Formats: sequence, structure tokens, C-alpha cells
Amino acid sequence: MAGLLRDWLTAAAEPRPLVVETSGSTGTPKRVVLSRAAVTASARATAERLGTTSTPARGQWLLTLPASYVAGIQVMVRSLLSGHEPVLLDEHPSLAEAAATMTHPRFVSLVPTQLHRLLGSDEEVAELQTFHSILLGGGPIDPALRTSAGEAGLRIVTTYGASETSGGCVYDGYPLPGVELGLDRHGRIKIRGPMLFDGYEGDPMLTRAALVDGWFLTSDLGRIDLDGRLHVLGRKDDVVVSGGVNVPAAAVASRLRAHPRVSAVEVVGVPDEEWGQMVVAFVVGGLSLDEARNWVAECHPRAWAPHRVVHLTALPLLPNGKVDRRALTEEGSG
Repeated sequence: MAGLLRDWLTAAAEPRPLVVETSGSTGTPKRVVLSRAAVTASARATAERLGTTSTPARGQWLLTLPASYVAGIQVMVRSLLSGHEPVLLDEHPSLAEAAATMTHPRFVSLVPTQLHRLLGSDEEVAELQTFHSILLGGGPIDPALRTSAGEAGLRIVTTYGASETSGGCVYDGYPLPGVELGLDRHGRIKIRGPMLFDGYEGDPMLTRAALVDGWFLTSDLGRIDLDGRLHVLGRKDDVVVSGGVNVPAAAVASRLRAHPRVSAVEVVGVPDEEWGQMVVAFVVGGLSLDEARNWVAECHPRAWAPHRVVHLTALPLLPNGKVDRRALTEEGSG
């Protein structure tokens, strides 16, 4: 894959665009068309943000994510544009052994589940401490996880983006160089910049709905501070209408993740004859329904508290490390 990407990046003539599938974590995957200009604009903006004003941060990247998704593709592109072959975690017994083969500076991109597991190994943490930057994205990030990583001496940079933006385009809440942020009248996040996709392959109607006046209209709700920092509040379809009350599932999940006996949680709405939709919390950890409801009600309206708690040994994940919310919804409806 790295060889094909190298040829694509260095082709004299304009190459055919990449077609990358979205993860499909909440619905049917879409086929996103990305030009070489968009992909390289994203990689260069990352190097500029992670570096200094005069010196972009360039070095070797470790690939821990599937190469078929945009996050994995960007890891390889960043490494190749820096003049380094990406190192593949799959070709080594552990992250520590993969990192030992790398030059400096080193970079890696992880999803929260990966970081959580790596923090349990002193050997892996010792190697992660040698990395210039650790990008963390692909899903909700528990504040306690970032705190633990910081206390372990890891340089974490949280990212927000999509396949349609050639990967992460907002780092630690602030847009990368060349990226503009905005909100539509419903509070949906919109993004503009040189790393935007060309459209969805074979679906002009969906393309017109997503690309409006040069902006990519996301499915996420957000808030932008006066200083320009973005706060992602959750997907617009994460609002569960239960008994006539709008319940932001992301806010409920975030509160439950803060409980000391919870290691992972996801909250979804499932059809229910009485409530219209029932708020269901899938929890990895020892938390009863009453405890979960009381914990949520301490910070939010009690009407937001889950109606059911389903205990799991682990949340189902897609190949790219994101939680498979569609599988959870189907399980909760069963």
C-alpha cells in the first residue's frame, strides 16, 4: 500500500483521485472522492501545526490503523512526504518493538481504545514517551484518559475530522492552517479548506447535500468559543427523543465515562412503544441501572438518565477502532 501511495504522490500527471469508504459506524458507508491536492494539503497542514512557526514537524510515522481508511492513509502520506517509509505495527509483535526500529522524530495516530490498552503496559508507555506527538481521534475521548496519558508523559493531540476532510482538520479544538470553521442555523459544524473532498462517488444528490457553497456540512453539532475553539457536542442523530424530551446521547455517555467504575460506555436510542425511543447505556464496568441514573442526574436533567443498562465485556468495534453504534442499536432493540 505504501508503494502505491508513493507512486500516487509523485506521479507527474494528475493522478486519479483516491476513493475512500467512510467507517459506516452509524449507517451505510459512503465512498469519498479525495484529490491528491486535498490529501497533501491535509498532511502539510498537520506538519505545520505540530511544528514551529518556521519549521514544520516532519518525521517517521507508525501505522497502527487500517490502511484502507482515511486516518491510516494519512499516516502513510505524512511519513512519505517527510521522506520516510511508514512503519507498520502489524509487522511487529508490539508497539514497543515497532518503535524501536524507527528514526526520530516519531509520530503515531491512535484511537482512544488503543491508547487505553497501551497505558496498561509500562514497556509500551516508555516507548510512547519517545514520540514527538500522538494524535488521538476517531471517537469520543474520556477526559480521564487524556489526563492519564499526560501524567504518563505522553504528548497527546486530540483530532477532529472526517473522510470528507482528508482526515483530522481540527487539533485540540483549533482548525489547522487553511481550515475555516462555522455553524449552520441548526448548530451543525461546517468546514471549508483545501483538504475537502470532491464528492461522493456515484451519488450527486448526497454530494449536493453535503457540499454547500464551498462548505462541507457535517452531521455533528458543535459550539465555537469566542477564541475560535471548537467543542463537538455529538452527532445530530445522537439526539434521542424519549417521552418528548430531547436527550443528547453524547452528553449522557460523557457523564457515565466519568464514573470511577466505568472503563467504557456508549449510549444509543432504541425504538420503544411507551417512550418512542428508550435511552440505553452499554457499559463496560460494574454500574447498576439505579447508580447510572443517579450519576447522570447529578449533572443533567433526570429525564436524560438511561432507561436500561446493558453490561458488556467490551464495546463492539469496527476495523478502524471506532465503536460500532449500529450494532449496539440492533442489540438494544432485540
